[in-house]
Amino acid sequence: MIDHLIPILAGTLAAATPLVFAGLGELVAEKSGVINLGVEGMILIGAIAGFAFATQTGGGAGAGLIAGAVAGTLAATLFAILSLSLGANQAAAGLALTIFGIGLSAFIGQSFVSYSLPGLKPWDIPLLSDIPVIGRILFHQDWVVYLSWVVALAVAWVLAKTRLGLLLKAVGESPESAHAIGYPVIAIRYGAVLFGGAMAGIAGAYLSTVYTPLWVQNMSAGRGWIAVALVVFATWKPGRLMLGAYLFGGMTILQLHAQGLGIRVPSQLMSAIPYAATVLVLVLISRDRKLLQLNLPASLGKSFMPGG
Repeated sequence: MIDHLIPILAGTLAAATPLVFAGLGELVAEKSGVINLGVEGMILIGAIAGFAFATQTGGGAGAGLIAGAVAGTLAATLFAILSLSLGANQAAAGLALTIFGIGLSAFIGQSFVSYSLPGLKPWDIPLLSDIPVIGRILFHQDWVVYLSWVVALAVAWVLAKTRLGLLLKAVGESPESAHAIGYPVIAIRYGAVLFGGAMAGIAGAYLSTVYTPLWVQNMSAGRGWIAVALVVFATWKPGRLMLGAYLFGGMTILQLHAQGLGIRVPSQLMSAIPYAATVLVLVLISRDRKLLQLNLPASLGKSFMPGG
């Protein structure tokens, strides 16, 4: 039993890593009052940018992740110009970015279908990886999984313990009040949105250079939408977001192992299980309206133009 459970749990961490990055980035953006529905598009742009850069330069997954972060940031800049500088509807701008990302990644990706990358080997953390069972699950992962934990801790600390976290919350709650006392609301929101773009780009590059080190059109498979939904499930808390991401990752790995064990269930139904489980959890959590209202940024999705 343990021999079957360990690879499932270990695989869960890797499968959830793109969601952790993308979800944390969207969480920070929403904390500032901006909802970016272009996460799916930014993931795909990061995926093709990272894969193309890694294959053409020979820089490997590390270089691909950097390229993905840059590409995601550029895509987020486009969204920020439309929604923050020009005052366009945030939902419409985000959806346009997703459509743009799907089309652009498919167009560029045509030239990279036959390429592949070696991926990353697991890093064993000394002493910790020798712990029975837990060591093989938690501390026998590639370094990007460990990086996702560091980013999650950093985001949680910044939001809870720093002045920047308070500023993000203030801008998300009442941009008018924050502007009235002299805080640069638009600049703060720009920073949050660009951070979200970088995280989505890293998520996409991880998919294409590490998790499945090859290019497949629409390889994000809806993870961007799941990341947006997980922010709501988490009630804008980083710890809960990670739990939601690992739930989705666990369901993804479980359906793969179930098919490998010969369970006679249509593959299409098995592939839908992770999404169905996520929707079910979101339905259950959304019933607690007081909890959602308590943590929901009051100005989420509302445009703000200084002097407007």
